Amino acid sequence: MSSRALTALTLIAAIQLAGCSAFRSYDNELKETNQNLVSGNVDGALVILEKNNTSADKDLLYYFEKGELLRAKGDLAGSQTAWRAADLVVYKWEESVKLDTDKYLAQFGSFLVNDKVRRYEGYDYEKVMLTTQMALNLLAKNDFEGARTEIKKTHEREAVIADLRDKEYLKSEQEAESKGVKTEFTELKGYPVASLDAPEVVGLKNSYQSAFSHYLSGFVYEALGEKGLAAPGYRKAAELRPNTPLLKEALLKLDDAQSKDGYSEVLIVVQSGFAPARDSVRIPLPLPISGNLVITPLSFPVIKPDTSTAAFSQIGLDGQQINLTKLNSTTDMSRRALRDDMPGIILRTTVRAITRGVAQKQLNDVNPLAGLAVGIASAITEGADTRTWRTLPDNTLVARLRLPQGVHQVILPSSTGGTHVQVKVDQRYQVIALRAIGNQVFADGLAANVMPSSLPQAVATTKQP
Repeated sequence: MSSRALTALTLIAAIQLAGCSAFRSYDNELKETNQNLVSGNVDGALVILEKNNTSADKDLLYYFEKGELLRAKGDLAGSQTAWRAADLVVYKWEESVKLDTDKYLAQFGSFLVNDKVRRYEGYDYEKVMLTTQMALNLLAKNDFEGARTEIKKTHEREAVIADLRDKEYLKSEQEAESKGVKTEFTELKGYPVASLDAPEVVGLKNSYQSAFSHYLSGFVYEALGEKGLAAPGYRKAAELRPNTPLLKEALLKLDDAQSKDGYSEVLIVVQSGFAPARDSVRIPLPLPISGNLVITPLSFPVIKPDTSTAAFSQIGLDGQQINLTKLNSTTDMSRRALRDDMPGIILRTTVRAITRGVAQKQLNDVNPLAGLAVGIASAITEGADTRTWRTLPDNTLVARLRLPQGVHQVILPSSTGGTHVQVKVDQRYQVIALRAIGNQVFADGLAANVMPSSLPQAVATTKQP
């Protein structure tokens, strides 16, 4: 290795070392934020978010989290503003990918920069769920036309992601072969392989297409009288979630007569829990460094599912139990995203470790202090990227009903007996979105505390646009 290359690597190490104070423990930050949300203290969660994001240059995650917190608070306009800022960041990412895909892949695939130092671009499922959540905000105000715009954006975004990932995975395979690096995560001894090989993960077509997003698009198009666009939405949802009766029925009943006077087609959407966290686990690997095999501990990301909210599959409606159909699991999508990304992560981590090992050995021979600097920088900066959108709901479950217009009582189960929410149905087509976190329920932004049925009930109403 030339002296110029050694100097460059030393500078990289020094820069990374100097920037270590900027490394965030994002999971710890969001634990405190989410704990406040679980207790119903949305204002407290927002205060913590702002305290941890004092820079004028806010990143994508800030806008992701703020939009979800403001939605829980009931500030749908503020939520939409935050998410529009996030959407602009994602839009710029899309444009850079479309403008020069090869250049983007070359920058992203750099072997010398640790993943957690890169500017956060969001995982593919986060980008798609962003526009889905924005559509739900608009549907809370019965703005189906506005939701249609976000849904169209979702479909366009999926196409950009699909084309990019095909090229990225091919490039990663070619580079791994050229460098002689094995990228099978199943060979990482001590890594929780089963979590990425689970049937519900392997069974997903990809990490970014959500059956819920496509079903919601079908419902919106149907409500707007665009059955020709509703059918593909329902069909794609059924393709992504095979053998799901709700999805088959949506297509079969698309040509049924419309709801008679005094009745509404109602889609109840229940989102529960939080998206999973990411953690870093160290796996010792033998690496070829200067002609010797050196056992080197390398860090790789793992998924840690959220446990704040008990799973449920039914809700009460006017004294009857209604079955819910799960159409989305952020945990499964996150695991699938990691499963698909692992070859590239292994490649970048391995090549970076070998390059640093060689540089450190050569620097030790020339300048022990420089070699020590590289070693210290490597020890501090080595670690998997654990950033991810943590306030994003985990499970999304739905029920579609034909209900008489008027006030209805919904009960969501919880460990303390159940949360009562009254909903007002007064539109021909209507979406009622509820969010369950721990023993809290947020309905159209209104926090509904868990309470015995004898106490006053929380009320969630939708207004005419």
